[in-house]
Amino acid sequence: MSTTAVRRSIDEATRPRARRSLLLDPWLVVAALGLVTCSLVTIAGATRDDIPGSPSYYVERQAIYAVIGLVAAGVLARVDYSRLRDLRYGIYAFLIGSNLLVYALATATRGSRRWIELPFFQFQPSEFGKALLVVSLAAFLTERARRLGQRETTARIMLIALAPAILVIGQPDLGTGMVYVAIAVTMLFVAGTPLRHLAALAGLAAIAVTVVLVVAPAVGVEVLKPYQVQRLTGFVNPSNDPRNQTYQINQSLIAIGSGQKSGRGIEGATQTGLNFLPEHHTDFIFAVVGEQYGFVGAAVVLSLYAMLLWRALRILTLAKNLYGTLVAAGIAAVLGFQVFVNVGMTIGIMPITGVPLPLMSYGGSSVLVTFICLGLLQSIHVQGRIAQRTKGRAFTFQ
Repeated sequence: MSTTAVRRSIDEATRPRARRSLLLDPWLVVAALGLVTCSLVTIAGATRDDIPGSPSYYVERQAIYAVIGLVAAGVLARVDYSRLRDLRYGIYAFLIGSNLLVYALATATRGSRRWIELPFFQFQPSEFGKALLVVSLAAFLTERARRLGQRETTARIMLIALAPAILVIGQPDLGTGMVYVAIAVTMLFVAGTPLRHLAALAGLAAIAVTVVLVVAPAVGVEVLKPYQVQRLTGFVNPSNDPRNQTYQINQSLIAIGSGQKSGRGIEGATQTGLNFLPEHHTDFIFAVVGEQYGFVGAAVVLSLYAMLLWRALRILTLAKNLYGTLVAAGIAAVLGFQVFVNVGMTIGIMPITGVPLPLMSYGGSSVLVTFICLGLLQSIHVQGRIAQRTKGRAFTFQ
């Protein structure tokens, strides 16, 4: 049999099987569904008295967001993620444009302009920007894969990430802006950027923080709003102003501490039930888990996140090309950074930045974006396994 005939038989044998069988990562599915279940249970107990006459208001909407997200993830898992590489300019333009629209169309809520009102949904461009930045930045990095040692490449990638980050911080949404920076740094590291470049970025970041928090206020220039500065520095001494900016940290610590080993249950969770704990269904939902279900409940949630990150890093190694590796790295950065910052701020080791806890915090944009990221991970996993099978079949014919 000729080489051409062998290759044709390989293609004919492989493609139908690839279509019949989606080689999904089952552990990624288990972790995601487990976190959604924990979210619904926690939100149901925490918000039953928030809306008079409608105890299931938040949990019903969270369930709808989760179902839509699951469908979106399933669709993405069946698509070859590599096609997104050719759309990088359009994706990045949409990222910038949607965040610019916030300044023109968004309505102010609690001093922030982050959401564009749509029928039946509040669209938050900064949240969707996480996934958009990952897929576009991975494409730009892949283009310059042979020039990673050049300072120009590092500077260009950071500028591409900082442009939307600055737009988001101005909304103001400091936490999401920090996520954008974390995405860029992680992807540069995984791509193989020289450590001296990353060290230089760390030095520039330290200088920027010093200027914003110390030098600028000393000369009368207000870069961040006073409450943002207090939130960023308040975790260092949470007892300094317990009735003002450190109130949230103190109430969170009380809630988590009172849960002890097995929790106080829904009825006994006074910090949550009596509304001492602010934002108990969004930013501080992990504190609710700690109060209602104690160390055991918190351990279960953190174990599910550990499984999620483990699979993301595993999929990173299975990607069929550099683009897939970088997309998986960016998604791992999104998930890992948000979990670390959110859980850290509830236990008083990180500043309060408004970063949601993926798949746990209430919010349509956050849930949908997380499932989009998981769908991309599944696509990378599927395509990697198909590539491995194709390679194995080709080897057997040699």
